[in-house]
Amino acid sequence: MSQAPDGRLGARYNSRARRGEVEAVPEIRPMRIPGRWREGYVLDYHTVGSSFLGYDEYGHPVFDTKRTEVGELLFRLKYRSETSALDELARAATQFIASWDPGIEIIIPVPPSRSFRSVQPVIALAEEISKQLNIPLGKDCATKVKDLPELKNIYEFHERLRILSGAYAVDSSVVAGKKILLFDDLYRSGATMNAITAVLYDQGRAADVYAFAITRTRSKS
Repeated sequence: MSQAPDGRLGARYNSRARRGEVEAVPEIRPMRIPGRWREGYVLDYHTVGSSFLGYDEYGHPVFDTKRTEVGELLFRLKYRSETSALDELARAATQFIASWDPGIEIIIPVPPSRSFRSVQPVIALAEEISKQLNIPLGKDCATKVKDLPELKNIYEFHERLRILSGAYAVDSSVVAGKKILLFDDLYRSGATMNAITAVLYDQGRAADVYAFAITRTRSKS
């Protein structure tokens, strides 16, 4: 039966890891994320804070950004292609999902927004989580079917949803009647995950959708 993990559960993970009762995992502070899905969580915020330092020689602003433990690991994987961070992140995610236990039958990763990366963190993490949990991965189940503009400069949530309308399709033969874990690495506004959740329910006829991401931004950017 599904239970509701929260910060207290994260604290128990971290305490057990310090006592050596489980293989060490990054410190986490799980929190709920709202959306059309039945239930959704992230492991922690991505950053602790950011201080403006000035401008570089090209006039670009420079910040000193401090990240949470999982935020730093995800930053290394996502923006520096450091695959050494993959195992720790996947281990933290799988331990949390196993304790949450929503009864998922298949993991669906959000299609990557940038195809040029040598390492796609969403796919790499989803593959490792699928393997560790022994739950099937629907790697190509959700697909992008139209080109999208960069959403980072669009701040209004409903405008993002309007742009995302009709942008994704799912394979109903795979997801119909299934309990889905929709996975992303970094949760911003939630617009993309909400758009895909709507398609999973309406087009894919999924039984239930649960949302999960590694970290979330502190603003809806």
